[in-house]
Amino acid sequence: MDRRSADFSFEQAAFGQGAQCVVGVDEVGRGPLAGPVTACAVRLDPARIPKGIADSKTLSASRRVQMHDEIIRVAIVSVAHATVDEILDLNILRASHLAMLRAIAGIGGVDHALIDGNLLPRGLPCGATPIVKGDARCLSIAAASIVAKVVRDRIMVDLAQQHPGYGWEQNAGYPTQAHLAALQNLGVTAHHRRSFRPVHNILYQEKSLTP
Repeated sequence: MDRRSADFSFEQAAFGQGAQCVVGVDEVGRGPLAGPVTACAVRLDPARIPKGIADSKTLSASRRVQMHDEIIRVAIVSVAHATVDEILDLNILRASHLAMLRAIAGIGGVDHALIDGNLLPRGLPCGATPIVKGDARCLSIAAASIVAKVVRDRIMVDLAQQHPGYGWEQNAGYPTQAHLAALQNLGVTAHHRRSFRPVHNILYQEKSLTP
């Protein structure tokens, strides 16, 4: 297993090929049963890279918030989403790519995008490099992962206040046992992803029981 820290080598390689505006792009929220999928694009200033940037999954919640605030302060950041309806219409992969495209568009003038994963979104307006496990290898992608995670978690906390009982303030919409139990007991909300199997199965049961 490669345990090296994320670095700025991917960005430097893009600069070396003539790119001037290089962003890292990541998304969060492909696995949850509820809520949007959220993407972020970050353009780091090589002279003002915050210390401590790492894959958001390796940071505590409080540390992620601290890093989010620092990244927002010193970098150019764009956050975008794809809705539950778009996830239903497109599928989760295409919806996450749509959110990425929207995040990149929010920066403006991007020459090259460093994108987490092994697939590139269709219709990119710039050159791009897919980077497997990019949030652990590339500083700009790691920064994007932090911001996207904090923003989406806050959205889910807000939605939890509107729809109590599902535990979204703690599980962010992921299929925990408590969330699955609440789905059975409370039913499906407008913020649930109706194409995802546990939600679809409950809707199908309800339809079957309807005379």
